[in-house]
Amino acid sequence: MATQRWTRRKEARAPEILEAALICFAQKGFARTRMDDIAARAGITKGTIYLYFDSKEAVFKALARQSIGERMTEILAQVNASDGKAADLLRLVIGAMSDFARTSDRIVLPRVLLAEAGTFPELAEFWRREIIDRGLALFETIIRRGIAQGEFRPVDPGHAARLCAAPFLVMVLWRTVFGKFDDTPYDYEGLSETHIQTLLRGLAVPHDPLSGAAP
Repeated sequence: MATQRWTRRKEARAPEILEAALICFAQKGFARTRMDDIAARAGITKGTIYLYFDSKEAVFKALARQSIGERMTEILAQVNASDGKAADLLRLVIGAMSDFARTSDRIVLPRVLLAEAGTFPELAEFWRREIIDRGLALFETIIRRGIAQGEFRPVDPGHAARLCAAPFLVMVLWRTVFGKFDDTPYDYEGLSETHIQTLLRGLAVPHDPLSGAAP
């Protein structure tokens, strides 16, 4: 029984370390956070952290993969399993990402990265590869499907994908930097819905007003 309790406790260590690191990164930034700070916040010794993560950079990457990366994998699986309309898939993906940006405490990670990317280019490259490129590829897949099905007009999928993702940067900056200066809470849900409606109108195949059919 004691061995089972110890095993459960050991398995709980990594999430506890990540939660402690998230708080430290949010309060101090990446550069000023030390492994000692994370250990103190988690209530463990610094040596214990190295049993799970070999560096502070590894802790940051694990946080990104655990939260944003895993959510993106779930969304990708839903898209791949669906044979529905591309417009519905865009609504699904943008809605899920908006919910994450509005509610998750992990939203501080991109803010920390934006502030310190010049000092830590390896982390910026990691974020580009693991988060941004995967998200853009997901949007491109949906847009290409919509074009192939005659649902969307022919557009450059790469440009359109970046337009799909752009509001999330606004949400990150507003929630973590500028929102505290608003007189009233910002309507993130309204922003998301306006974005979806505007995007779908722009992608829709124009109809011939004389025939009522798409050209």
